[in-house]
Amino acid sequence: MKAVRHFGIVVSDIKKSLYFYTKLLGLKTKRDVLEKGKFIDTVLRIKNVKVRTVKMAADDGLLIELLWYKSHQKKRRKNKIIYDIGASHPAFTVKKLDEEYKKLKKQGIKFYSQPQVSPDGKAKVAFCRDPDNVPIELVEELN
Repeated sequence: MKAVRHFGIVVSDIKKSLYFYTKLLGLKTKRDVLEKGKFIDTVLRIKNVKVRTVKMAADDGLLIELLWYKSHQKKRRKNKIIYDIGASHPAFTVKKLDEEYKKLKKQGIKFYSQPQVSPDGKAKVAFCRDPDNVPIELVEELN
């Protein structure tokens, strides 16, 4: 294993998700394409796929990929809860969590709680939800 390349998040509304991840969280769009054809059909094992793929990066270069399936849109079967089996949540390091928390709250983003300092005092942490109710962890490193 050389590196973690990216992680993908399937979204229901690409405009709302792009606003959340770029305007509110500050990720930068690196690639925005509509994928379709034999290659994507083969690798996903789905026929006639049309998926808008938007790769975004944080300052450290880690990529997040939003996937909006134009051809295969589905409703979430149930609300994902933090302890469900499978990928749980992305976590983002921020500079000033209290400021981010206030900014996001003003935009109507719901949080589990106010930012909390970890028992070892090394981090301040808060969880919120993206437009599709995906848990997002925001972490400020403290010394």
